[in-house]
Amino acid sequence: MRPIYLDYNASTPIDPAVRDVMRPLLEAAYGNPSSGHWASLDARAALEEARGKVADFLGCAPDEIVFTSGGSEANNLALKGVYFAGGDRPVHFIVSGIEHPAILEPLRFLERLGASVTYVAVDSHGLIDPDDVRQAIRKETALISVMHANNEVGTVEPIAELSKIARDHGVALHTDAAQSVGKIATRIDDLGVDLLSLAGHKIYAPKGIGALYVRRGTVLEPLIHGAGHERGRRAGTQSALLAAALGKACEIAKSQADNSQIQRLRDHFWRRLQAEFGERVVLNGHPKMRLPNTLNVSFIGANGADVLTRVPEIAASTGSACHAGQTRMSPVLATMGAAPEVGVGAVRFSLGRASTREDIDRAVEGLLRALT
Repeated sequence: MRPIYLDYNASTPIDPAVRDVMRPLLEAAYGNPSSGHWASLDARAALEEARGKVADFLGCAPDEIVFTSGGSEANNLALKGVYFAGGDRPVHFIVSGIEHPAILEPLRFLERLGASVTYVAVDSHGLIDPDDVRQAIRKETALISVMHANNEVGTVEPIAELSKIARDHGVALHTDAAQSVGKIATRIDDLGVDLLSLAGHKIYAPKGIGALYVRRGTVLEPLIHGAGHERGRRAGTQSALLAAALGKACEIAKSQADNSQIQRLRDHFWRRLQAEFGERVVLNGHPKMRLPNTLNVSFIGANGADVLTRVPEIAASTGSACHAGQTRMSPVLATMGAAPEVGVGAVRFSLGRASTREDIDRAVEGLLRALT
């Protein structure tokens, strides 16, 4: 059977227009963008054109964009950059309890070095309460980091409200926007953030490229030391090829900002699941403040991983972990307070540009076969 890809939150295919931008750069633009001779000119031009496109998409200045190897590096640069820029001063972070491991693991590392971290709880929908963040601020708080949208359940956090709180207290605000970029508005002026991470492979660019927006005046210690690339913020010879791919992907995302068709497909999917499974299926995440492409549901009385095993033509995710023959629910759902029978039965379906109504209907038919 033709496979059904419903895991766009995990990774996206490369857009054909992005591939077209990359092809000529595989043969030309081979010079080092930082060199001062003729062979560097095309590479430098492609690099800076791409930087401008990313900046235009986010609504910031080109010199506020730092190219990275992906979203994880961007997150690490934001967190570790703030910590090490603090010198010998105590450094305190505030984050939500449902952050991606690319946030949680760097923070655990920094805690071993002496940083303190407050993990703010979320409600049963995965939504953080801005008042909880306000109350967690201390005099040594250096950074608040809250993801724009959760990768598993799709809940969109009140970043603009958090930015006002952070600004009132003189604290920098970072958001991991890897999941929200290209799906909902991520303009810097609207969000009010000081740092924002994005990943190319979430927006139809290749893996291995990402970016960190750094507001002018925000001080970061480089994560990678060496020559003064990226205005001294990230050493290493830049890839004009990958940067151009990300720039084109951002250009396309800006021109295709209307995701209403994808949302209609997602809502059709949910209605069909409700009609077929009734009370045996429940929605995880916020019913309204949610990414337009994301549908995380739990099949009560079933194991999400087993469900997907029975429907091999569907590519989707569970977020749960299997260990010693037992399945543990996703840490995100556990933090949200999901009951065990709900958390273990969870499956995340995430739609994209190529998703069709036929895909959705075939997916429902496959799930029916697997669960009846």
